[in-house]
Amino acid sequence: MNKQKEERLWTVPNFFSMLRIFLIPLFLYMLLQNKALHAMIVFLFASSTDVLDGMTARIWDQKTKIGGLLDPAADKLLMTTAVIILSIPSVSQPNTIPLWLTVAIIGRDIAIVSVSFVMYKLRGHTKFPPSLTGKTSTVCQMGVILCVLLLNVLDRTPVFLSWLYILTFSLTFISGFVYGLRGIRSFKDSYR
Repeated sequence: MNKQKEERLWTVPNFFSMLRIFLIPLFLYMLLQNKALHAMIVFLFASSTDVLDGMTARIWDQKTKIGGLLDPAADKLLMTTAVIILSIPSVSQPNTIPLWLTVAIIGRDIAIVSVSFVMYKLRGHTKFPPSLTGKTSTVCQMGVILCVLLLNVLDRTPVFLSWLYILTFSLTFISGFVYGLRGIRSFKDSYR
């Protein structure tokens, strides 16, 4: 990949990542206006742009450095915003994401970003591939968000929802632990 290609900002995949970021205020607005169905549609559309940016980057060979940063940033902004807003009982009814799950999800992400930053500063590491547990955890977190949105649209609170919260918490904790072990191993390896 040549340098000019790596530094392009205006590519189709980057457009989809930026669109995802720009849809976050609309998602928030719909929830704050008690329009659960509209909020769910906006969230689904915003989430679909993640698939589109990855697909177009591969098909049209439009992978860029900025895209490598923009895509995960857009993902984290959308997920974090959704988790936080759906944890507020006055906004998310009849179902809310429990505060303990919100803290676990955001805490794991902060820990991963912090360790990645330290590894970058100390050792110049720039590649932090996701683990299988990390991907599974993210899918489960997305499932919780979509489930809460859908159940709020349907005005239902099924028993399985609390089990989904526990499963998501467990996977989030395990993936955070795995990332921590990988960080320690990487740090030790860099001193050999």
